Amino acid sequence: MSKYQTDFLIIGGGIIGISVGRRLKMLYPEMAVALLEKEADVGFHASGRNSGVLHAGFYYAPDSLKAKLTRDGNYAMREYCQTRQIQVNACGKLVVAKDSSDLKGLDLLLQRGRSNDIELQEISAEEARHVEPRVKTFERAIFSPTTASVDPVCVMKSMRKDAQAEGVQFHCGVFFKGRTEHGVETSQGEFRAAYIINAAGLYADSVAREFGFSTRYRILPFKGLYIYSDELVGAIRTNIYPVPDMRNPFLGVHFTVTSQGTIKIGPTAIPAFWREQYDGFSHFKYEEVLDILSRQARLLWSSEFDFKRLAFEEIQKYSKAHLVNLARTLVSGIDSKLYQRWGRPGIRAQLLDIETQRLEMDFVLEGDSESVHILNAVSPAFTCALSFSNYVCDYIQKKLH
Repeated sequence: MSKYQTDFLIIGGGIIGISVGRRLKMLYPEMAVALLEKEADVGFHASGRNSGVLHAGFYYAPDSLKAKLTRDGNYAMREYCQTRQIQVNACGKLVVAKDSSDLKGLDLLLQRGRSNDIELQEISAEEARHVEPRVKTFERAIFSPTTASVDPVCVMKSMRKDAQAEGVQFHCGVFFKGRTEHGVETSQGEFRAAYIINAAGLYADSVAREFGFSTRYRILPFKGLYIYSDELVGAIRTNIYPVPDMRNPFLGVHFTVTSQGTIKIGPTAIPAFWREQYDGFSHFKYEEVLDILSRQARLLWSSEFDFKRLAFEEIQKYSKAHLVNLARTLVSGIDSKLYQRWGRPGIRAQLLDIETQRLEMDFVLEGDSESVHILNAVSPAFTCALSFSNYVCDYIQKKLH
């Protein structure tokens, strides 16, 4: 006996799953939309542990989905927060150069920003210090006025409330077990659906393989940690980032100013040994450890992005002193005694192409007329949630017609 029948069934209660559900209800108001979440509430994982930064969109290659969706997503998310009276800290972002070797990187970011129609200001070191008196930069910097910060937990609570009011049915504490002929088997029995949307984050690849997808992809988890500052609110005025190493999918250690004006430094991108390795041995799964360790071992000897170097550099960041020293290259007057509190860890669900041993840098979807699988929804997916959900639903409509 089927426990539940619906038109659209979403697996995963993160910001992408909820945003897709809301969009589907708008497009198909007469159809039923249900969402499964294995935790007791939504946003327990990446969405609720997000940095809260709303990115502007100038990091991404002009032909990428990220480039197309980030600018619009930034605007849509800021507008959403303002209409729901969720605090937005429109503090902007400085991208700074440590020395002359970073100037080409600044030029590339400016070029990408122009290609992506992003508002950016190329400024001198003196002008950068007018934005943030403590900033360090070589000769010049970039200022991004549309970068902002929000509280991701507040956003998630608001979006769930909106989705429920719009008719999305939530089923929390229900986890996916496998595919059936007419839907999926869960811990609460079978859920039948005409169309299934896999937005399972860290487990998106596992769910997708039940449907015959993600044959060449696997999730490779990376652990993100921030150190929170005890400096006074307003001690740093804006987000401050280094020029990123374009070989990596990560932006490097930086200063984030939260929606409340407090400061944190990070994040790390430490290779994790299982998918939900937040604290100690919580969520430990022996089979996951064996699988992930075997992939990491292969990457140590052969990878497009020099996994050995990346892993060595990132593991050192378990040291607070090391993380603070990296941050000192961006800002003056850092007292390490005021940077001692770890925040809640997060796990980045990074997609790996196991055929090329390459990390996927863009969003990745696979699907057909019965299901769609959101395999790679990494940063800036939180920023892009509303524009990305539109893209996903456009994809679904094309598959259905």
